[in-house]
Amino acid sequence: PKATERKQTTATATNQKYIIMACGCSAIFILDAKGKILISRDYRGDVSLGCAERFISRIMEKEELDVKPISEEDGVTYIYIKANNVYLLAVTNRNANAAMILMFLYKAVNVFQEYFKEIEEESIRDNFVIIYELLDEMMDFGYPQITESKILQEYITQESYKLDVEVRPPPAITNAVSWRSENIKHKKNEVYLDVMESVNLLVNTNGNVLRSEIVGSVKVNSKLSGMPHLRLGLNDRVQFESYGRNAGSNKAIEMEDVSFHQCVQLSNFEHDRTISFIPPDGEFELMTYRLNTQIKPLIWIEAVIDRHQHSRIEFMVKARSQFKQRSTANNVTISIPVPADVDSPKFKASIGKVQYAPDKNIMIWKIKQFPGGRDFIMRAHFGLPSIQDEETPEDRPPISVKFEIPYFTVSGIQVRYLKIVERSNYQALPWVRYITTSGDYQVRV
Repeated sequence: PKATERKQTTATATNQKYIIMACGCSAIFILDAKGKILISRDYRGDVSLGCAERFISRIMEKEELDVKPISEEDGVTYIYIKANNVYLLAVTNRNANAAMILMFLYKAVNVFQEYFKEIEEESIRDNFVIIYELLDEMMDFGYPQITESKILQEYITQESYKLDVEVRPPPAITNAVSWRSENIKHKKNEVYLDVMESVNLLVNTNGNVLRSEIVGSVKVNSKLSGMPHLRLGLNDRVQFESYGRNAGSNKAIEMEDVSFHQCVQLSNFEHDRTISFIPPDGEFELMTYRLNTQIKPLIWIEAVIDRHQHSRIEFMVKARSQFKQRSTANNVTISIPVPADVDSPKFKASIGKVQYAPDKNIMIWKIKQFPGGRDFIMRAHFGLPSIQDEETPEDRPPISVKFEIPYFTVSGIQVRYLKIVERSNYQALPWVRYITTSGDYQVRV
């Protein structure tokens, strides 16, 4: 009986696997802004082509913002994105993996842009032959296949019809490593890592931080020959604790929402938190992460606003850098909102330049280089000809700040090592650069 139970269980699991694998995309449509079909590729033949017309009629009936990217009607699921004035629509009548199909559409847009730069109605019409070729290679029977543009460009070219010889697909598309071709050669073997962090911050009128978040990414530019294996180690708190080290003394960080490029071997990361991968050739984004933690504002802004008998308004804005003196913020831009009807601007700043942008109702204070541990003051005077009620802090738009700090990360993330192994044992040079930029960085006044 136990053997019978095992057979039944195996059969049930096989059926479940079949059900899961059977859920793919039925057809792909590319439509213009008026809903006319520019390109259609039917992969399964189980959905009527008229569903594209029903989709566009819904877009026309409702506001575009009211139409969800994933919707269902009469047993057909509609998944779409918009690129400029063109819609990319995928339809299926099965319980498909909607996230997979949606990601495929975005990947398709990236591939098209690699081939003909801008995605417009005109470029779709001019390149319809190449688009059909790409759709045939990128998806088979509704399942995504090859979506790496560098691999596709090796055997699908816009001039391929001129070639007398047969164009053979590269071995990479049948290898386990589908994102990298074989026999790649570089005169100088180097790999560049850019650790980039963006700071999202919101400070209220009392100076309290309401929201703080770090969004980071590790971007790689690989110029390595052959088929190299790379191992990247970060100061990851989980990794330190798994090795019995004191995470606090090593300034470890705890990353959240980590997402990797498909080249990363996830089993190794789950086992010992090392990032092992065979890189694509050229530039790509290796990973993204997020830290939802309390951050000390890197550039602190204080603003005092004085109104004088409805005749003029004066601003005193103080900016203070709260990072170490050895670091410098570049291209700092502080945008301060002003009333809509001011005139006769006058500015005085201890550093940088100030200009009034009446079309945006803001004044912009630009500082080319802002050293750490310093503070600067800017004063502004405007005429206020009309008589109107004073703004309350709730009605006043926030001050926004833009900046870039090289050789610095606010989270403290560090690349501990980057090992490069290739069977020819060549010497490779790894280069690492750290950059922190402002994201949604706002201060209410």
